[in-house]
Amino acid sequence: LRRRFCHELRDTITMQVPETIGVISDTHGLLRPEALAALQGCDRIIHAGDVGSPDVLDGLRLLAPTVAVRGNVDTAPFGMKLPRSRVVELEGHRIYVLHILDELGVRPAPEDISAVIYGHSHQPSIEDRDGVLYLNPGSAGPRRFRLPVTVARLSVVAGRLQAQIVDL
Repeated sequence: LRRRFCHELRDTITMQVPETIGVISDTHGLLRPEALAALQGCDRIIHAGDVGSPDVLDGLRLLAPTVAVRGNVDTAPFGMKLPRSRVVELEGHRIYVLHILDELGVRPAPEDISAVIYGHSHQPSIEDRDGVLYLNPGSAGPRRFRLPVTVARLSVVAGRLQAQIVDL
């Protein structure tokens, strides 16, 4: 009985802790220590393309399991192995990941897709479009023009997806 109670208690505690996904994009081969620090503690990491080097993914995988999609600069052999898009699940929410938002093609319905994660523009953005969260974590790679250097964190709060941009 004691063993069963301890097992049930552990499961209850585990279920109460929300999962956090770190979101990064447009690293262009540069994995900043500030980006690693901002993603510390994430349960998983999504890279929304323009990785630039397999070393970036290796570094992110030291923090948490990492998935990535191919960006327009990922033309080296490692990059060509990355999918152009993928769907990630987070606590019952389906998240569509791609690099260039214009390649989405159709507007997703909130019943099927809860969020769309993309990169490419280097401009961080969080928007709600007809019940679907659109998240661009911005660029964590070399600074471009006067755009900020950022990543994002995504979690579920009270059943809803919540995103936060983190300035580096």
